[in-house]
Amino acid sequence: MPLPHPSLHRHPATQAASTAGLTRRSTLQWPAAALAAAALPAKAQPQPADSTSTSTPLRIVGPWEISGLAPAQSGYMFTRLQVAETLMGAGDDGRPEGALAQRWRTSADGLAWQFDLRPGARFHDGSPVTAAAVVRCLQDAQVPPALLSHAPIAGIAAADDHTVVVRLNRPHAALPALLAHSSTMVLAPASYGRGGKVQSIVGSGPYRIAALVPPQQVETVVFDGFDGPRPAIAAVQYLAASRPETRALMAEGGQADLGYGLDPASLRRLRRHQKVGLASVTLPRTVIIKLNAGLPALRDVRVRRALSLAIDRGGIAHALMGDENLAATQLLPPTLAAWHNPALAPLQHDPEAAARLLQAAGWQRHADGLRSPDGQPLALTIRTFLDRPELPLIATALQEQWRLAGIAVKVSIGNSGDVPLGHRDGSLQLALAARNYANVPDPTGTLAQDFSAQGGDWGAMGWHSDAVVQSLQELARTATTPERAALLRQRITHTLQDELPVIPVAWYRQHVAVNPRVRGVTLDPLERSYRITSMEWQTT
Repeated sequence: MPLPHPSLHRHPATQAASTAGLTRRSTLQWPAAALAAAALPAKAQPQPADSTSTSTPLRIVGPWEISGLAPAQSGYMFTRLQVAETLMGAGDDGRPEGALAQRWRTSADGLAWQFDLRPGARFHDGSPVTAAAVVRCLQDAQVPPALLSHAPIAGIAAADDHTVVVRLNRPHAALPALLAHSSTMVLAPASYGRGGKVQSIVGSGPYRIAALVPPQQVETVVFDGFDGPRPAIAAVQYLAASRPETRALMAEGGQADLGYGLDPASLRRLRRHQKVGLASVTLPRTVIIKLNAGLPALRDVRVRRALSLAIDRGGIAHALMGDENLAATQLLPPTLAAWHNPALAPLQHDPEAAARLLQAAGWQRHADGLRSPDGQPLALTIRTFLDRPELPLIATALQEQWRLAGIAVKVSIGNSGDVPLGHRDGSLQLALAARNYANVPDPTGTLAQDFSAQGGDWGAMGWHSDAVVQSLQELARTATTPERAALLRQRITHTLQDELPVIPVAWYRQHVAVNPRVRGVTLDPLERSYRITSMEWQTT
């Protein structure tokens, strides 16, 4: 069937400059030297030179390790570093933008989408970005549990060398948002080895891989064949450092130009001493408690509400996140304006109401002051991890606040993978995580994954709502009227607030330490890119 005339979406421009390569040896030397310097007291650390050259690498330190080369594993790191591109992009508000696709259009019945590729796009091995290469990557991205597997795709094909056509079994308005997710990043055919396994990262972005040493180190340099303006930053070094205080000391001592994942104590110190600048942005991310509502102890909604009422969100947000305004009054933060529901009664801290609910649910107090259902001793375990440095601190605060309510909870700190593993094998009781609801730029896709009839690794467990599932399906299926879409979102948020399949604790603000020698730093609220191409060295 014919497709309507497309609208043009321009490839974003960046600033021009020159480049120089890095050596693998320099990359391998940097982390050891940086970590050693970061271990020193701040006053003893060597300071960086005042001047920079075109060959100076931008040094980024963060908590995120490269767990594998498959796009579904660590694709987000290669898109953030602007090494690989996706077919679609997104603006700060989540609206679709072009990336490898410079134009796109859909048929009148919504069952066929056509994407026209940038004609000058080339992979880092010099080969052109073809529709066939894109199709292969998108087909790989359909393998469950990848996000694209949730779309009703009937087939993906190349109409010609520069045109990709996606045909659907039913209309799916969220398709452009899914095609902006890092798991759909496009790699060159040379990236694949035997059996179709990714063995190297050959992307099409403005930077190419110069050295890659998983799980900690990546070095990139400008790609001369990129079809956009040349970036001012010629080279980049990324290091994964697990300890937040190490990352902060590296930024403070000049061993890192950008430091991500700052812990509250380091953030307060950096603000006080002002040795580095700070860039901040509120993210569409919420610190949540995931509950196994299939457990007899947590099946009763009164117990889940009591757990919520026992939480002093304002105290946690002030003491551990540095801003009382980050206390979550509902699941989705105000930054997601279309999804934040001001009509909801806000979640509150009310220990007396929590006690009444537990009493009504049959949770009796024992001589030690703890409560349990049916008079049987009960100790719950909450799992969390170190990827977000505030999570273990928040878990400990929750443990104490619940103890005061009479609920015994043990904190277990492990790896982030323990949460989905516990969901799948049924062993999870409670988990504390920081969930990004714009992981796909349109939150509908993430919410549909988390609150499907079967639940989700980072969402509902042992709970489902037909009203929520049907509303999310309708939102994803068709381009509804604004009034109808608003009604569906209100229905979803009201049910989640009332039944608490996950309990919101705090909203999230990203803080990044910035070396004064770097200018043009802006933060992506969707965490899709480090936006290195917008940066340049400060000149004096």
